[in-house]
Amino acid sequence: MKAIDTLIARYPALESCRDSILSALDALIASYSNGGKLLICGNGGSAADADHIAGELLKGFCSKRPLKASARVALGEDLAAKLQDALPAISLHSMGAINTAWLNDCDPYYVYAQLTWGLGRAGDVLLGISTSGNSKNVCPAMQVARAKGMKTIGLTGATGGKLKSLADICICVPDTETYRIQELHLPVYHSLCLALEEHFFAD
Repeated sequence: MKAIDTLIARYPALESCRDSILSALDALIASYSNGGKLLICGNGGSAADADHIAGELLKGFCSKRPLKASARVALGEDLAAKLQDALPAISLHSMGAINTAWLNDCDPYYVYAQLTWGLGRAGDVLLGISTSGNSKNVCPAMQVARAKGMKTIGLTGATGGKLKSLADICICVPDTETYRIQELHLPVYHSLCLALEEHFFAD
């Protein structure tokens, strides 16, 4: 895949992650091809990354993604011309009301697990982002996702932490310092988003 080859050429340190990145891409393509969606969770900078990923998928990233003819007929040309095609992605921390209600009323470490239980369906994908791999609210969400028949992808640092054993696919970027892990996470997920756009919206 061109986007992944370009990623490795620009960031040679990520060569060790090539197989896991390609596996993550295959899992996302399979899910989206079958009507699935992506749920994403993380904390702090990783929560911002979750929003960033959703933003790249829900509108055009490097292409305008004009709507298909069937959508233009259903919507009418004027409205359809104002919209772009999208891949469904939900950043779990971004729903303020349910997040704060859960944090106030229930065990806060299980907020993402609850949202995964409520929103996830078999065939969907959960992407858990944690620089340590040990985030106490991300790991239970991964367990719920597996129980629901979802594919689980971890995006973490060199050691992988607990996330490594909870994820079907774990992208462990080769660093152990939080900010440097995050610096490598961004080009990884940008490349995944670009590769998905190339696959689904090449025309």
